[in-house]
Amino acid sequence: MPTGEEFDWHPEPDLIDFHDPASRAALEQLGDDTWSVAMDYLFDHAFVRPVGPLTYPELRRAYFGESGLPGPAPAEPSTSAKVLQDIRDRMLPYAYNAHHLRSFSYFTTPPLPISAAGDALAAWLHQSVDVFHAGPIGTLVEEEVATWLRDLVGVGSDGWAVLTSGGVMANLMAMTVMRDIALTERLGATAPPRGGQLEGVRVYCSDQAHFSIRRALDLLGFPADTLRVIDSDPDFRLPPAAVADAIATDRAAGLLPLGLCAVSGTTNTGTVDPVPDLADLAEREGLWFHVDAAYGGAALLSARDAGRVPGLDRADSVTIDPHKWFFQAYDVGALVVRRRDDLHRTFVRRPEYYRSTRPQDEAISWMEFTVEGTRRFRALKLWMSWRHLGGTGLGRLVERTNDLAAALSAMLRDSTDFELVVAEPDLSIVCFRHRPAGVDDPVELDAHQDALQRALEESGQAWVSTTRLRGRTWLRAGVVNHMSTTEDLAALLDSLRTLAARAVEGPPATSP
Repeated sequence: MPTGEEFDWHPEPDLIDFHDPASRAALEQLGDDTWSVAMDYLFDHAFVRPVGPLTYPELRRAYFGESGLPGPAPAEPSTSAKVLQDIRDRMLPYAYNAHHLRSFSYFTTPPLPISAAGDALAAWLHQSVDVFHAGPIGTLVEEEVATWLRDLVGVGSDGWAVLTSGGVMANLMAMTVMRDIALTERLGATAPPRGGQLEGVRVYCSDQAHFSIRRALDLLGFPADTLRVIDSDPDFRLPPAAVADAIATDRAAGLLPLGLCAVSGTTNTGTVDPVPDLADLAEREGLWFHVDAAYGGAALLSARDAGRVPGLDRADSVTIDPHKWFFQAYDVGALVVRRRDDLHRTFVRRPEYYRSTRPQDEAISWMEFTVEGTRRFRALKLWMSWRHLGGTGLGRLVERTNDLAAALSAMLRDSTDFELVVAEPDLSIVCFRHRPAGVDDPVELDAHQDALQRALEESGQAWVSTTRLRGRTWLRAGVVNHMSTTEDLAALLDSLRTLAARAVEGPPATSP
């Protein structure tokens, strides 16, 4: 039996051997201290400026020390207080702060407090959601959340969903199912195709599709020319007629059209492809139809705004990322499919060390529906958030950010010194640029946007990113913070104007 002295080598043995109820006080103190650090982060840093003021070399020195390089791993133990103080000193001042009301980020929404609480509980419950015995309650909670996502998309009772690390993993899995299910059927093969059987296949998407579609096809062994990229229309949407023409050309050349990938909420502009029309085309041509709705799929939570992302129920597979517009802590993505068996046939493996004395069909083993093995209990935070706000409450947050994006677009349309790339955003992303008087050269305008974005970041007043559209540089505001206000939007534009004026005036003169 343990004597209680085996862990005296550590200054806090109750945080190493914590099975005895006498350890509870030490654990509760650790919880209180950790939560205090989180609150210090929120109210001393996160709402103060979007990102820290340091340059990259300065940040490396602030974190690593004067060498700017990582040191050796610690050999001796420390107290939890020392570890938490290091977090306060070395991390909190330098984090990217999605919580800031003028942080108009990529898709980094501020996580709901209930979601952060769910992540903490998930760590303590420590369910490995791969085989049932390693996480029985995690298995059931994910089944419940997966059903909610399936019903949200509307694929029917034969459909299924599985949680992933994010959209990249979900898109990879969707392309894997397309290869192993759809291509096998098209070829009349007896086993999933590999090697030379992948030649001559074509998959179609627009120039606004996420990079992970091409990456997935590369990883899956398809030749480099498999993905046929179609130019998007003036509104950055995938035109069905152009896809139909490409399919006809490829069929005439003896190639095999296999898949069509649409986007509901592009990363660049938030644009939504004409999914119903593309679904009609995919059905006529016998193509696997995938919709990347990693961002835009959350609009289905809103009865008012669901019509902005129509037709998702017609897809064979749909990517949705709750850690985007469901306001969840990283990480939690999802893949929704029309047929549960497609996922299972693609990913089922039964290693000998996962034997069970129960019938195989009695309990779900989630590893049979995903490329991942060990997976953390991602479902809990989403389950807690959905319960806490309800679908209508989550939808209200989506509506609010859409309304803020519309308000920002209106401000920009009414201005004389800014221009929009899309007059009315489909969702909550607004791409625009500043037009200083007398500057018309496209290269100078591009450089001006980059300089303006950098100046804004350094000022700490607000934050936007930049992107390239049709060969030109634009500022990109992802309005995904439900706590932002129209005053914050106006302040963003005021900051950009002030910084642009300083750039035109140049640095102040120095005395001789």
